This record gives sequence, structure tokens and C-alpha cells, in this order.
Amino acid sequence: MADEKELRYEPAAIEPKWQERWAENPALYAAEPGGTDKPKYYVIEMLPYPSGQLHMGHVRNYSIGDALARFMWMRGYNVLHPMGWDAFGLPAENAALKNNTPPRQWTIQNIAAMKRQMQRLGLGYDWANEVTTCLPDYYRWNQWFFLRMYERGLAYRKQSKVNWCSMCQTVLANEQVVDGCCWRHEDNVVEQRNLEQWFYRITAYAQELLEGLDKLPGWPEKVRTMQRNWIGRSEGTEVDFSVEGSGEKIRVFTTRVDTIFGATSVQLAPEHPLVPALTAGNEELERRIGWIIDEQKVAKEKDALGTIEKKGEFTGKYAVNPFSGERVPIWVANYVLMEYGTGAIMSVPGHDERDFEFATKYGLEVRRVIEPVGAVEAPPDEPYYGEDGVLVNSGEYDGLTCLEAQKKLQEVAAAGGFGEAKVTFRLRDWGVSRQRYWGTPIPMVNCPTHGLVPVPDEQLPVLLPEQIEITQEGGSPLSRVPVFLNTTCPKCGGPATRETDTMDTFVDSSWYFYRYTDAKNDKAPFDPAKAQYWFPIDQYIGGVEHAILHLIYSRFWTKVMRDLGMITNDEPATRLFTQGMVIKDGAKMSKSRGNVVSPDDMVARYGADATRMYALFAAPPDRDLDWQEDGVAGVSRFLGRVYRLAMTLPELARKATVDGLVHEAPTEAETKLLGALHRTIAKITNEFGTRWHFNTCIAAIMTFVNLLSASEAGVVAGEISEPVVEEVLRTLVLLLAPFAPFVAAELWAHLGGQGEVLRVAWPVSDPALAKEDEIEVPVQVNGKLRSLVRVAADADDAALEAAALADAKVQEWFAGKRIVKKIVVPGKLVNLVVK
Repeated sequence: MADEKELRYEPAAIEPKWQERWAENPALYAAEPGGTDKPKYYVIEMLPYPSGQLHMGHVRNYSIGDALARFMWMRGYNVLHPMGWDAFGLPAENAALKNNTPPRQWTIQNIAAMKRQMQRLGLGYDWANEVTTCLPDYYRWNQWFFLRMYERGLAYRKQSKVNWCSMCQTVLANEQVVDGCCWRHEDNVVEQRNLEQWFYRITAYAQELLEGLDKLPGWPEKVRTMQRNWIGRSEGTEVDFSVEGSGEKIRVFTTRVDTIFGATSVQLAPEHPLVPALTAGNEELERRIGWIIDEQKVAKEKDALGTIEKKGEFTGKYAVNPFSGERVPIWVANYVLMEYGTGAIMSVPGHDERDFEFATKYGLEVRRVIEPVGAVEAPPDEPYYGEDGVLVNSGEYDGLTCLEAQKKLQEVAAAGGFGEAKVTFRLRDWGVSRQRYWGTPIPMVNCPTHGLVPVPDEQLPVLLPEQIEITQEGGSPLSRVPVFLNTTCPKCGGPATRETDTMDTFVDSSWYFYRYTDAKNDKAPFDPAKAQYWFPIDQYIGGVEHAILHLIYSRFWTKVMRDLGMITNDEPATRLFTQGMVIKDGAKMSKSRGNVVSPDDMVARYGADATRMYALFAAPPDRDLDWQEDGVAGVSRFLGRVYRLAMTLPELARKATVDGLVHEAPTEAETKLLGALHRTIAKITNEFGTRWHFNTCIAAIMTFVNLLSASEAGVVAGEISEPVVEEVLRTLVLLLAPFAPFVAAELWAHLGGQGEVLRVAWPVSDPALAKEDEIEVPVQVNGKLRSLVRVAADADDAALEAAALADAKVQEWFAGKRIVKKIVVPGKLVNLVVK
């Protein structure tokens, strides 16, 4: 019999041994396309920023993906499960300022540290395809893609009002402004500045990005809804109102052109280009409009435009309604935005709440031009918003339904040359310029003779200088590095200067998963044949906070690459899973909140397997997990039980055989144990393979281990033979392998299993063995659980009811009472209602 020390589960001794063995002989690398007849399975978690340390939020995310990858390997798939580093960005630059450490050195050190943590956790990544976005072999292709987009008009530069974060000292894309603040600095209000910037024309794909969401049923509906709202498609009509006494026209966009006879004013955004001409010479008016501009700017920066008090100024000028010929006053209003629609609206207070509020405040006419039909009545003193009415007070169009009028009025406007049907989007082009050092240099030069000139492909990459002084002065740090700034024009050979802005770090993460398929390619971003084999991604895993930023950019990039002929898929991932957060002390675990738990501490105390397994067991993967260290300790004790059983039961079974306790036919104890095992196989296969209920999978393993522990007496008595014991234990190890790979590898070897446990086929449940003769059914009295009764698995309603009424515990609850109702759900439940 093994001594007590051998029976003790010691992860600190077991896990490093297997970690070293896997590093020397990796079993987790995918076969090359064409190198296997196994079906492919591509699973990845969103690549991390190398901040230097993982916390348990990371561990949960990566444990989900790793368990899935291992499960699919065992199910017979060729699995690609790589890892990389989103290595450019502001944190490295800020750390350089704080610690006087070059960003590259800081980043590479952090990558090495985090990689060691991942390997110590037993995360089975295909490190042969590792990607590091701050290295030239990667960002060279960021520049190559920029040039392809520039050639196709998808990359362009323009003067624009942009979002500026004073703490980041850089421009932010619209998607990086959250509730009026910087996405990295939640309390720092974003300013508006006019700067010349580079943009990617994501709006060229707005309609396709919207339609594509309907082709992604494997994505969470919440994510798809967020993207639909961000893209923000509106169908309507653009109509020109002529400015009286001038040749100018004010083009408005409206989704309700059927209400145009109810327009009693035209309102302009404070920064509309016509405002200066309309207010010229009136200093008091110009000053008051300046106040509106300032007020609107503050409201936009705080993302509070929808809640500000509606204010406006009458310009003293009039416009002409092209349908009615009516003169309507031109106002400047603080709730009209230049960046949405045309920067001008026709105000219809009879049918719009916002316009009604404005008109009421300033005494403008409120005119009803749509009336509901049928029994519907609209309050006479309130706007009517419905589109199911008919036109009134609209001249020759009276009596038309709203939809009929919209179509007719569009046709008339188009024929008269003063309007057209129009589709608009809330989505704006992606601003990719960043006034920071640690990012991909933009491959353009400014030539005094030829203007903007792209860097030729053969001169890529434009290298980022490694040793520069970083300060928080205004402007791009690269503009103060002469060796980088000064160059020659690729077109004429004369003196020129490089573009000194760098690319938004979201450029790096928009296509990294394609590079994973061919990470060492120095001739192209990737081999299209390899991408064709692996794409689309079968399962993508990451946080819902990336629903707009990363995910919409990656979808755009995929469509651009498709149109470049590099890939054939329209979308990057078939399925998306957004895991819940890890909560500690009532808040999301994060370094900024100071509530992180280091996995290194957990691994040192309880082992990597227990740490990972707790992250999967404590809550369903899509729910938030409330961190409890006691839970890790509990999982560690459970693994200790499994380890002890695997070490002792075979020896006990062998001793029983030597002592002459043998049998030829399966015993009742063996049948019971094997039945429970095969029911466990079936449950885990279903819960894991279709529903991702890792917590219930682990709970099922724990339940079976309890039964196995209780069977020890039967093993000693010879009622459970050595072959059955070994079959049960080896199968148990295989079921445990996706969740606790280290202890599974150790026990698999101890039990005589052949080859890497990861490459062993997943167990298959035998229906004959899994079939239950008896089942346990809960019995409720007045909706509360009072007992459990065992009945035949095929018991009918009458048998279930009889068993429930005969149960002594249940009888106590209805003694002296009258049963008024009996609810029987065969195989599931009995509920007795008593009075």
C-alpha cells in the first residue's frame, strides 16, 4: 500500500513537471492545413494587453477557452488555439514616463512575465503562432494595409472636429468616447478640437455591417443590438429650403417628410456653415450664438445633449418651404448637431416632442398635419407621433396615408430637383491618427513638391525609433525626432518629412487572428490558403465591453480584406461568447480599482488546476463570478480526493483479487457504478458541447466522485473488480482533463494510460449502461420541497402520486389537512396543494 506521503496531492510537485514536459514536446499545436483529415476548430480569446500581470478576470476568460480547446481536441478536431499580445498603446508610454523605462523594454518584459504565468497555469496555447503587435514583423503589415486602403480611397486625411483626451494627449475615435469621457479615463471629459487627421472610411461598409448582423445568430443578441444602434441607419428624405433673398439653400434631412406642411421653422446647428452669413453684422446675435456653441460643446463633452434645456436664437431671416411656398423663420438651436444628418432640421412641433418643447418655449406655431384614423384619438394640445394616420392641412396631399405621402413627396422633390430619398447612418468614419509615440508609424511622407506621397511597399516597414525622449508636450512625439522626421520623397528623391502621427492601437487588434494562421510569413500578412482553411473563427471569446470598439472594427477589416481578394469569408467569427466579470468587494476586478487577486498567489497556495477549475465552477460562464478564495481551497481539496482515490482504489482491487474475492458476472455494485459513470459522461458531453455549463459539468464530476468514494467498501469486499476500477478511474481522468489538465496528465500516466491525455478520445456514453432503473423525484407541498422519493424510471402518473402520498415525510405535511390539488410531472415533480 502506498505510504501517506505518496497519497498526498501536491500540485507544487506535479504541475511544474508537466509544464516542463509540455514545453519540450508540445501536444497542443495544430496540424497544418492538408496535414490531417480531422475537421478544423479555431478557438481564441481576445488577445491581452501586456500590462505585466494577469489577474483572476484574465484567468477566467482564458480558462473558458482552454477548456473548450481541450474538449474539442479530445472530440477529434484539429484545433488552433493561439495567443498573442496587443502590445502597442498608451499604458506602455505612460509607464515609460513614470518609470523612465523605454516602452519597448517595458512591453517585452511584461510579455515574458505574462507568458510565464499562462504556462504555469497550464493554458494550452499554440505558441508556434504567437503574435506580438509592437514588433516590426507585425506592424509592417498594418502599414501595408494602410497603403491598400489609401489606394482605394478608404484611408484619407481631412481637417475635422475630433475628440481630444487631455490625459492621453491624443485624439479618440467616436467609439472610444463613453458617456462623454475617455474610454481609458472614465472621469476625464473629452474635448472637441479641430485637427487634420487620418481616417478609415468605415462608413463605406455601413449598410453591409448592419445587414451582416442578421447572419450572426451565434453572436449574443446584446452585442448585435449594440452594433445596430451604433451604426444607426435612418431612412428618410433630404429637402432644400431656399433662404429668402439669397441664392443659398438649407438642406434638411427628415424621416417624416409627410409632416413637411407642419414645419413652422427651420433650425440650424450652431456651427452650420450658413450661420455666419445669416448673422453677419449683428454683434449681439453673434455673441448669443457663441454662448449656444459653448453650451452645446460642454453638453457634448459630457454626453448630456439629450437632457439640456432647449435654447435657440432667431436669425431674423426666413426660408421657403418648397412644397407649400410658406415663409418659415430660420433659428439656431442648441439641440441640433452639425455632425448628424445635414446639420439642419425642419421643426414640426405638431408631431415631434423635441420640436414641441422648443416651439412652446418660443411661441412658435404648433400645427397638426396628421390625424389618426379609426378609434384612435390624439390629445389636441400634444404632438401626435403615429405613422398610421392620414394627412390634413397639406393641400393636395390631404387624405393620403403617411406612407403614401412619404413616397409621393419624395417623388415630387426628386422631379423638382429640390430633394431626394436618403439613407443616413449614425456611424462615422474611424479616426486612426494618434498623437503618441508607441504605435504603428503611418507610412506617408509630406513632399514640398508632390504633397502627400505613400511609402512604397519595398520600403516597409517604416521603423519606429526605439530610443526617444517621451514627454507630454503638445503634438506627436515623433515630430521631435529628426532622424525619423526627415526623409526623402519616394517620388522625386527630394527632402521630405514623415507623417508623425501613429495608428490607433485598435488597428493592431482588427486583424491579428488572421496573422495567427501564418504568423511567421515575411512575404505577406498571411497565406490566403491557410486563412481559407481556418476561417471563420469557430468560437471567439471576450468581454462585452468590446462590442463596439474592437468587434465592429474587426468586422470592417474582414470586409476590406475580402474585397482585396485575400479571404472569402464575410465575417471574422461564427460564434461569439462574452463571459461574465469577476467581482471582488462589490466591483469588477481590475488594477485601477486595486481589488485584483494574483493567480500566482492562488497557484502557490492551491495549484493551477484548482485555480482554473474554481473559475469555471463558481458561476455559469456568462454570469458574473463573485470571488471567494475559500472556493479555490474547496476545489483543491476535491482534487486531493480524486488523487487519493486514483492512488488507492486499484491497489485495493488487486488485493481483493489476491485474497480470492473474485466474481465472473457483473455485480450489482459494478452495474450501479458503471451506470452512474455513463450517465455522468452523457451529462457532461451535453452540458459542455451544447450549453457551456462548465459549472454543472464539474458538479456532475463531484457527484460521481462522491459515489466512487462510497464504493471503496465494495472494492475492498471484491464486489467491484480491478478492471472496472481502472476503467472508471481512467474515464474519470478523461472527464477531468479539460478542467484540470495537470492532475489529469499525472493520473493518466499513473493509471497506465497511453499517450498524451489530450489526444485520447473523449469518452462515449453507453445508453444501455446509462439507463436508470430508478430515479429520484422531488415532492413539494404547497410549492415547497418536502421530500425526495425513488420510483421506477418509467413510473406513470399514478405510480408517482402513490409513492409521494406514501412517503412518511410528506405525510407529516398534510396530516390533518385536505389535499385539494395534485400536480404530477412524470419523471420531474409531484406538487401537492393542501388546505
